[in-house]
Amino acid sequence: MIRGSRPRAFALLALLALAACGGGGAGSSLPPPPPPLPTGSNVAPLIVDAGPKQLGVNLPSVTVTLCVPGTTTCQTIDHILVDTGSTGLRIVAEALAPVMFSLPAAKTAANDPMYQCLLFADGYAWGSVRLADAQLADGKAGSLAIQLIGDPGSPTAPADCTGIPSVPSQNTVAEIGANGILGISVFLQDCGAGCDPVTGSANPNGQGFYYGCPASGCVNVTVTLAAQLQNPVSQFATNNNGVSIFLPAITAVGKPTVAGALVLGIDTQSNNQLGSATVLSVSPLSGNFTTVFNGKTYTGAGFMDSGSNGNFFDDPALKACTLNVGFYCPATAVTLSATNQGVGASSATSTVSFSVASLDALSNANPTFAAYNNIAGPMPATVSGFDWGLPFFFGRSVTVAFEGPTTTSAGPGPFFAYADF
Repeated sequence: MIRGSRPRAFALLALLALAACGGGGAGSSLPPPPPPLPTGSNVAPLIVDAGPKQLGVNLPSVTVTLCVPGTTTCQTIDHILVDTGSTGLRIVAEALAPVMFSLPAAKTAANDPMYQCLLFADGYAWGSVRLADAQLADGKAGSLAIQLIGDPGSPTAPADCTGIPSVPSQNTVAEIGANGILGISVFLQDCGAGCDPVTGSANPNGQGFYYGCPASGCVNVTVTLAAQLQNPVSQFATNNNGVSIFLPAITAVGKPTVAGALVLGIDTQSNNQLGSATVLSVSPLSGNFTTVFNGKTYTGAGFMDSGSNGNFFDDPALKACTLNVGFYCPATAVTLSATNQGVGASSATSTVSFSVASLDALSNANPTFAAYNNIAGPMPATVSGFDWGLPFFFGRSVTVAFEGPTTTSAGPGPFFAYADF
């Protein structure tokens, strides 16, 4: 996987169950009234829904404006998935207006067109690297390197991208569940030193990241830090040291949609103060902290990933779903807990209580609902860890502090922080 990218299961919910499969539902007690969402020019409205194709659940998204660099040729694109588990702005080609295919191509050191492969545990995204001016709320980045996923002009993806054995593609709006991905992990670049020609190698994990693709074929290449896909928010002139996601609490039966907010910056103005949030420093190499669950310690293998539509962890006591494969479907909702512990500069600990209900039963009871705070599933067989996905974010503010020299009231990043409403 590319640095900072995480397994996700948003593609597993392409078709939700419409018929009962047994199993109990969860209670529907009302949560406390949520506080008002933050407002201000540095706030982007965030929506959790079923995505542009109405095929998924727990897909948090914002709207981003792209322009051909230095021009007024622009397009505003909604349903860009907010992903704290990857880095970089990626747009699905089918979501672009024809005029936007004039976005200039990024080039390798050998002046060949540059392409990239983004690897997840359940698939790959392949496409060209282009340059675009990008705007989110009041933040603007000029000539930002972005990935154009599924670019129809792309050569065939190399074998070390598609996987050996092969994994499914994530190259369309339907496959991804969104018109693009806004990767705002703790990292400043998507591959970092591992792809830099001075400090690393292009292929540290046996999989390709960046490629030069002359007419003779695509070859794996090293790419300087400056030429890699950047964390878009880190490229803004202000409010560029991190972000916070605000999502109100919801009932255990779910909701059709949920409105939230993505706030730019940490401790840079009155609406993004860190306050007394629990701060978990993370490994500067993996972006992970430690999670203890069910008597097992996942050392440096806990992470917060808004791009995962459930919490993912291994628990053999939980029954698997029949219809929504890849998720848990206990006979009745269960309450569990896990303890998070920071690494490095912060060893703060925090015990989190969470619920797991049957996704088959939930989706059968309310087929039009797309936001749930209590769905979960097992980790992919190739990954060991504890993935705090979008259910964790409901009823909280979750802050992502970027690596780098900028500081916050809790010190420099990288870290995650969270506070209950």
